[in-house]
Amino acid sequence: MSTTAPTHRTYGNWTRPSSPGIWGLGTAGSVIVIATPVFIVIAMLFSPWLGLVIGLLGVLALAPIALKFGGRSLGELALARVAFSRQRAHREHVYVSGVVAAPTGTHKLPGLLAKSELIETRDGFDRPAGIVIIPQTGHYTAVLRLDPEGASLVDQEQIDQWVASYGGWLASLAHEPGFVAASVTVETAPDPGTRLATAVHSQKQTDAPELARQVLDTIVETYPSGSATTTAWVTVTYHAAGARSRRGREAMINHVATRLPGLADGLRGTGAGAVRPMTAAEIAETVRVAYDPAVATKVEQQRAVGQPTGITWDNAGPTGALAAWDSYRHDSGVSRVWSMAQAPRGTVLAGVLQHLLAPHPAIPRKRVTLLYRPHSPGEAARIVDRDVRTAHFLSSGSNRNKARSMAVIRAAEQAAHEEAQGAGLTRFALLAAVTVGSADELADADTIVDGLAGTARLELRPVTVGVGAAFAATLPTGIVLPEHVVVPAALREAL
Repeated sequence: MSTTAPTHRTYGNWTRPSSPGIWGLGTAGSVIVIATPVFIVIAMLFSPWLGLVIGLLGVLALAPIALKFGGRSLGELALARVAFSRQRAHREHVYVSGVVAAPTGTHKLPGLLAKSELIETRDGFDRPAGIVIIPQTGHYTAVLRLDPEGASLVDQEQIDQWVASYGGWLASLAHEPGFVAASVTVETAPDPGTRLATAVHSQKQTDAPELARQVLDTIVETYPSGSATTTAWVTVTYHAAGARSRRGREAMINHVATRLPGLADGLRGTGAGAVRPMTAAEIAETVRVAYDPAVATKVEQQRAVGQPTGITWDNAGPTGALAAWDSYRHDSGVSRVWSMAQAPRGTVLAGVLQHLLAPHPAIPRKRVTLLYRPHSPGEAARIVDRDVRTAHFLSSGSNRNKARSMAVIRAAEQAAHEEAQGAGLTRFALLAAVTVGSADELADADTIVDGLAGTARLELRPVTVGVGAAFAATLPTGIVLPEHVVVPAALREAL
């Protein structure tokens, strides 16, 4: 009798978008390299000094693009430092709310969420659903609460089916009218044991044996110690553009609400468990706890007994917040956010993020957010064709590292083949936010996150300058960070 060893599917072929150019400089750098000698020759016809000046200007223009440190160009680092200095000079890194700050006395959210609104509507199944509106970008975001089933004691075939269904769900987002972005967040936090205590006490009988009651009381007191709770949600963001913007605000809210049942149904085959829209109160409570973890126990206690917490969007923000270079102080917590600088090279298994997503005993509160921005089918076709041409162009420009060049070509051609077969093309990123009690604990968090990133085969870098915005992007708010960047998208793609 012979047995067949189980096979595990592998996943990969992730590529970073790049523009064609010589020596890896991109389109903008290549234009500078080619144009500078031409202008120097023309200038030398009039004055040697003029040619020297143009040459120096070309070098100065090329240096911020060509010089890279830690995967970031000199220009990016310089702009980040200038932006941070400007923030401090204008005191924009300090946020104060409440009676000591604003005439209204409310605790509105800081930064990109300052003008946001939260309303509640009914979805296509007549369930309550909260929608976050960010007027500066015209984005409308709904949040779906998940109850993940987990992969413990699950056959590999079932896991493969979950991953395939998840990939199909992501691909279907490209066909959603007005769709902008989606995010998937897994949050781990200490379990106060409130739900367990409520469930036990509600079932306890007064005439039960004394020993049984003592055992239950001991379980309620000891079980939550050191345990963690895991929460997951998905945000879906739509843009009120074109005809939809003319139909008005109410029409856009109705459009998002009617799409939720279909989106939730598509997630059921991905291992997400029971999927339902989050109410406006749940969204506000989640954001409030993120900014002030000290209120988490009180919120859970009120939820457990079915009492309203009284938290609204106008008081979900922190009393105060202070953005440093690479950390973010907010009420009772200090947070640091890491972003994905490099996707896993090669291929990975389905459980590559398992340790990064799991609770860690030394990190009280952690959120890992995957951000997705799907390309439309037309954009996807143009991009994969461009990537194939770029890969061939880059490989023909140098005789060094031919093996690496051929691997890039194969990856680009494989992506083009899969797109032609109906697969979608999606931009993705990852953010990991850790909240601790004091700044002294951030050093230990750095070490832990670096280790977890290694198990996930990711390169994570701490977010600098925009820590507050990155922190907010891990919350159920629908912030699409690239839409808030000052540098035009066309210029970013050319660098």
